[in-house]
Amino acid sequence: MRENDKPVLIYSTFPSVAEAERVGGTLVDQGLAACVNILPGMVAIYVWEGKRQREGEAAMLIKTRAALAGEAMDEVRKLHPYGNPALLILPVEGGSQDFLKWIAEQTGR
Repeated sequence: MRENDKPVLIYSTFPSVAEAERVGGTLVDQGLAACVNILPGMVAIYVWEGKRQREGEAAMLIKTRAALAGEAMDEVRKLHPYGNPALLILPVEGGSQDFLKWIAEQTGR
């Protein structure tokens, strides 16, 4: 498998499940993600502009290929309500070959 064809996960957070669904649906519809998983009910504690914050958020895992990760993150940035959204690319070291093949097929535009 070529390096750019390898699957990756992109981790991001959103202020609500509805926002995550809106962005995630667009990624899947455009073929930038094979699937997104939205995990509701997360609590984030962080410092922003010098003040400690505590907010409810939804986390999202985006399943895609390395070749599309940059484009997928650009699309998330464009659609995301946050000015500085959390976006991390997580390498996938292995997994079910059938599932990895499915990710490649779904994002193989």
